[in-house]
Amino acid sequence: MTNDPLKKVPYAVSPRPYSVSHGMVTTAFELPNYRVLQSLGVVRGIVVRSRNVFATLGATLQMVVGGNITVWTKLCEQTRNDAFDIMIQHATEIGANAVIGARYDTTELASGVTEVLCYGTAVVVEPSNPGEGYRA
Repeated sequence: MTNDPLKKVPYAVSPRPYSVSHGMVTTAFELPNYRVLQSLGVVRGIVVRSRNVFATLGATLQMVVGGNITVWTKLCEQTRNDAFDIMIQHATEIGANAVIGARYDTTELASGVTEVLCYGTAVVVEPSNPGEGYRA
C-alpha cells in the first residue's frame, strides 16, 4: 500500500512529483527561516461534494443521540484534504516551492452540495541561512 497523495485528488492537474511539500504551506504571510524570491500568484484547489443518502441517514441517527456527527466530520475532512492537495498541485504546475497565506472557504451551492476552496499565494523561497532548509 503506497501513501501517494495524488490518489486522493479527484482530478489530475499536474504531473508528478510535487515540488511543494505539505510542510512548506503556511497560513502566515512569511515562512520562518526562508525569504521569498518570487511571488507567482494565487493558487487554488476546488472540490464540490454532496452528501449521500446513507450518510444523511447515519447523521440523522447521530443527531438524535447528540454529539459529534462523525459521518459528516469525515466527509468534511476528506473534502478539505482533497482541496489542499489540488492547491499544492496547482502551485507545482507554476513552479512554486511554497505556499503562503493559505486559507479555506466554503459555499453551499444547493441543498446538500458544498464547494470547498483552498487557496493561497504560490511563492519561490530559499533558506535565509544556506544549509538550513526544511526537514521532513
